[in-house]
Amino acid sequence: MENELKLIVGAMVTLSLATSAMIVVPFLQLKDEPAPAALKPYTSQELRGRLVYQANACIACHTQQPSTTGAGAADASRGWGRASVAGDYHYDDPPLLGTMRTGPDLFNIGVRQPSADWQLGHLFQPRAYTPGSNMPSYRFLFDVKEPGSVAKNERVVHLPPGAAQEGKVVVASPEAVDLVAYLLSLKRSYPVLTLEQAGALADESASAGDGRAGAARPAGPAGSRP
Repeated sequence: MENELKLIVGAMVTLSLATSAMIVVPFLQLKDEPAPAALKPYTSQELRGRLVYQANACIACHTQQPSTTGAGAADASRGWGRASVAGDYHYDDPPLLGTMRTGPDLFNIGVRQPSADWQLGHLFQPRAYTPGSNMPSYRFLFDVKEPGSVAKNERVVHLPPGAAQEGKVVVASPEAVDLVAYLLSLKRSYPVLTLEQAGALADESASAGDGRAGAARPAGPAGSRP
């Protein structure tokens, strides 16, 4: 019984230390990370689109975290953008990092494909834009209508020849329009400090602070100790 108790206590201590190292410490380090000056909050439409992104499990096939190490060494050369930093996700709750890349990283999809028509058409029929794509069609986010039945406020999707039934028009649902607004908002191409640059800047600020403190210290009377 005594050995079992030691085993349980040891396991709990190990788990607590691991949890602190992997979750608590990083959270405390990054919880007050400011947003980059060029990063804007999501609009209400973009937030709705983000929910559509989550509801349709886009995160299962797409990441939003280009890297410069390991398997992500070629991310920048693929046009996926610079490596992400903590501040890039300031307005994301939760961050939709993803873990699998069945499809490309979407961290900068708004820069790579800034056309709303392209994005809508790609959602309706991916293989009309990328032959051989294994992305599923999200046709349930669209309506196929007779040309004369389209309302003025509805968004007609302009598709490549043969992508839709002849004599019909494809109309995007509000959910599809919101999703595309979210995708187009993913434009994190602004410059950020690298870890090395941030460290050098912190050292420089600390040195400057020490210098100012020394200069501001009043001199004591002659013969007195500082």
